[in-house]
Amino acid sequence: MIEVVLALVIWGLAWWANIRLAAHGATRILRFAVPVIFGLTIIVMWELLVRGLNVPGVILPPPSAIAATFAGSLEILWVDLLETFVKGALSGYVIGCGSAILFAILTDRSTFLKRGLLPLGNVFSALPIIGTAPIFVMWYGFGWQSKAAVVVAMTFFPMLVSTVQGLQASGSMQRDILRTYGSSYWQTLIKLRIPSAMPSVFNGLKICTTLSLIGAIVAEFFGSPIRGMGFRISTEVGRLALDLVWAEIVLAAIIGCSFYGLVAAIDNRVSFWHPSRRP
Repeated sequence: MIEVVLALVIWGLAWWANIRLAAHGATRILRFAVPVIFGLTIIVMWELLVRGLNVPGVILPPPSAIAATFAGSLEILWVDLLETFVKGALSGYVIGCGSAILFAILTDRSTFLKRGLLPLGNVFSALPIIGTAPIFVMWYGFGWQSKAAVVVAMTFFPMLVSTVQGLQASGSMQRDILRTYGSSYWQTLIKLRIPSAMPSVFNGLKICTTLSLIGAIVAEFFGSPIRGMGFRISTEVGRLALDLVWAEIVLAAIIGCSFYGLVAAIDNRVSFWHPSRRP
């Protein structure tokens, strides 16, 4: 029980430290330090509570065991990363988001598509991925194509809606000024509306980063070669190897956060001029 008491003491000290740090302002170092301290506190408490309460490893392994398994399974994790993220999630992300942006431009140009296609987006977005993933696996087989198809289905309509909304972000006065100077539709689109839509476009891209990885992993639950994050998780759960399951979960979290951070960094470079980016 000493570990439990120590965990509570560490939690209290970390809570006190975060309150003090948050009260000193919102500098870049403090914005980084507060979540890091909070995250490390959760990990330390997890370790102490699991060991202090003698929780079986098949229920919840301690972080130290997960880290040891992660370090000892780098070759397996690398193969799973290539299969799930590069072949499935990334390819589906590029196809789904790229086609959605093109369709958004066509939809903005056509009243029929705007009134007929966008309402269907809510219907397709509400379809459960657990129900549609097996269908795509039956259609496209057990290769990367089925995973990419699931990712396209998950990312297309959120990206479409975000882009269409972004294209409407420019003010009517700005569009009237360009028309006054004789600008065509495509000139107005390229010079005004697409730059004004960039914050909304990147919001959709950032949302789809997590959706793409989730879709690829879920698709592997229903059919996959002998590799992949979803395949490994479903297989190792059956073998009660929870330490490797958690290692795959940690890998997915790292890749998901890195992918989101990369898109967010590009967003900051592209949309730095937008009023929403001002401190």
